[in-house]
Amino acid sequence: MKLGGHRGSGNVEDRRGIGIGGGLGIGGVVIALIAMYFGVDPSVVLNTANQVAPPPSRQEAPKGPPADEMGQFVSRVLASTEDVWQEVFRQAGSDYPEPKLVLFSDAVRSDCGVGQSAMGPFYCPLDQSVYIDLAFYRDLQARFRAPGDFAQAYVIAHEVGHHVQKVTGIMSRMDQMRGRVSKAEYNQASVRLELQADCFAGVWAHHAGNKSLLDPGDLEEGLTAAAAIGDDRMQKRTQGRVVPESFTHGSSAQRVRWFKRGMDTGKVSACDTFAARTL
Repeated sequence: MKLGGHRGSGNVEDRRGIGIGGGLGIGGVVIALIAMYFGVDPSVVLNTANQVAPPPSRQEAPKGPPADEMGQFVSRVLASTEDVWQEVFRQAGSDYPEPKLVLFSDAVRSDCGVGQSAMGPFYCPLDQSVYIDLAFYRDLQARFRAPGDFAQAYVIAHEVGHHVQKVTGIMSRMDQMRGRVSKAEYNQASVRLELQADCFAGVWAHHAGNKSLLDPGDLEEGLTAAAAIGDDRMQKRTQGRVVPESFTHGSSAQRVRWFKRGMDTGKVSACDTFAARTL
């Protein structure tokens, strides 16, 4: 990506090296169980909000943008999502409330509970923040075989897609379904939510391309990353078999299809996975 001259976001909070104290607690255990890989929205899936203990006092995070290369990269990617979604919201006649992005190492306390680096990146709707341990990017390349800076940027764009769902009220559909439908129906709704976040990431990619931020091969990196974390590939890797009825994020083909749809059209209206007859 061509981000060298791009501004960094002022919405990055660097908590790397700052302990959380107090152990994981029940909120952290619940989130660790449900967030097997990135993209999981902890409070939407299992409503962990009521199980989280209040955070203890901790050392304050450093002020200002990160000084290291990867921290600056993440800050610039977040800024590019801010620019895109501010414009999209402006054209729709509304304002875009920017999310915060929290960098952490090992473990972090959010309003949705305590997250661990092994979970991968996640979005917490209760504090409207994206959380990421940058060590995940090593796994993205080595374990998931999805290298490249655009693949890394896609991770952030997907989580920001969940923020767009939160602030537009789309995420509330999951709250309304909780406890009223079967597990299979809820899983299907979760798939639609995740695929829409992929499509929103594609919308960002479309506009980033229009702003000349992409290098040749970047879009292919994004498609590779989307395919790498499909439920079918994840289940095959972790349990040796595929159980489609337990999908919560969508298959590799579905994730690629919806990311590409957003990327090709650049339109939010093209991302209505909840109205789609087929995914």
